[in-house]
Amino acid sequence: MFDVVLYQPEIPPNTGNIIRLCANSGCTLHLVQPLGFDVSNKQLRRAGLDYHEQAVIRIHDHWDDCRDALHGHRWFALTTHVQRHHTEPVYSPGDVFLLGPETRGLPRDVLEEFPVEQRLRLPMMPGSRSINLSNAAAIMVYEAWRQCGFFGAV
Repeated sequence: MFDVVLYQPEIPPNTGNIIRLCANSGCTLHLVQPLGFDVSNKQLRRAGLDYHEQAVIRIHDHWDDCRDALHGHRWFALTTHVQRHHTEPVYSPGDVFLLGPETRGLPRDVLEEFPVEQRLRLPMMPGSRSINLSNAAAIMVYEAWRQCGFFGAV
């Protein structure tokens, strides 16, 4: 359905939750190294429960490898540094959602690879800094999937 890319994720339970999200929504999860944890991490497995076997997970050694693997897809980068909300684009199956590391977000050079209209933010109350990574991924995936009529869901 969609691809979710985590650029250098740092916190195992967040990635575990996103594994579960991807398994339940038909998304492929891409992890861009370096990761802030070992993929055999107990917290990662606990958060993902038994969904690891149902999820499609790809690990990329470098950012360029991930970009090459998803060449030709339409990308959206989530950031707090723009005004365009995640509900504004019209999504299609095959779209890619890029989220940055928990403590610092996407680096400026990566973010600048995307046109402004493909940089999105989740609305928050004034004074809020960010939304938890796994929650942000879920909000993004479910908005896109909703727009596609929850294609493939029961």
